[in-house]
Amino acid sequence: MKAVKLSDFWMHKTVEKRPTRDGYGQALLELGESNPDVVVLTGDLAESTRALPFGEKYPERFIECGVAEQNMMGVAAGLALGGKIPFISSYAVFSPGRSWDQLRVSVCYAKANVKIAGAHTGISVGPDGATHQALEDMAITRVIPDLIVMAPCDAEETRKCTLAAANYQGPVYFRFAREKTPVMTVKQTPFEIGQAYVCREGYDVTLMAAGPLLHAALMAAEKLAAKGIEAEVINSHTIKPLDTKTILQSVKKTRCAVTVEEHQITGGLFGAVAEALAKTYPVPLEAVGMHDTFGESGTPDELLAKYKMTDTDVFKAALKAIKRK
Repeated sequence: MKAVKLSDFWMHKTVEKRPTRDGYGQALLELGESNPDVVVLTGDLAESTRALPFGEKYPERFIECGVAEQNMMGVAAGLALGGKIPFISSYAVFSPGRSWDQLRVSVCYAKANVKIAGAHTGISVGPDGATHQALEDMAITRVIPDLIVMAPCDAEETRKCTLAAANYQGPVYFRFAREKTPVMTVKQTPFEIGQAYVCREGYDVTLMAAGPLLHAALMAAEKLAAKGIEAEVINSHTIKPLDTKTILQSVKKTRCAVTVEEHQITGGLFGAVAEALAKTYPVPLEAVGMHDTFGESGTPDELLAKYKMTDTDVFKAALKAIKRK
């Protein structure tokens, strides 16, 4: 199991920070030029989701559905069944949050080729507060048959995730954040749906992360290394299908693990990993994420600290997992 080398600057204070949603907007422009079947829909959130540049350049393939997410999901299903590749652009609390039934029946049951982009996920949405902080979206989507679920780690990986979704035949849900977060990957970093990547090799504990909190896992690994503990860090950007092969190869070596996510641990990455390990190779498993509570208003840094999703919290969880071996 060979580690995928990340960019050499990820752990420095001068690391570039970009919103993951910028990668989505960039990919839509690329798809607009390369694939005439790509259509973009939004629920009155074109600018915030970064779908606006596509709409300005390709207005004939851009549909403003207004604040009517359930209708938007149905429109997208119809477009897909008609041969188009529709991308739904909205906040995740609205889509899939308010359109779950249409996603389940009109899209997934019909195997319609719809791509759902859920923006403003996680606690780092910040001042918008609990109503706009999507912390349940992976749980409610990964339970639906035939639906891919992904959480890219940075702007560049979000761009690749969007392109990969367009090339995949079938329904796809992927989430991204609002706040600027560290760019950890480069154009040469591989990306494949369903393929997790080892970002740092180790043998004492496995740290599995989904989304921008991969950076917290990498920083925690450096803190652990300073104490003589070598952590293996895995970028588990695809929640469904989960790459159980890569995860098992790692935990059989380290014999303990920590999951890291900006999501409720129930039904998210922790839930998916716990289910997989329970069936195959049970090991001590700790979780960094939201623990059965709603968020609140505050700055992203304040909220990540309050709800214990910083690199220090990952570090502590790793020590706890190691102690349980």
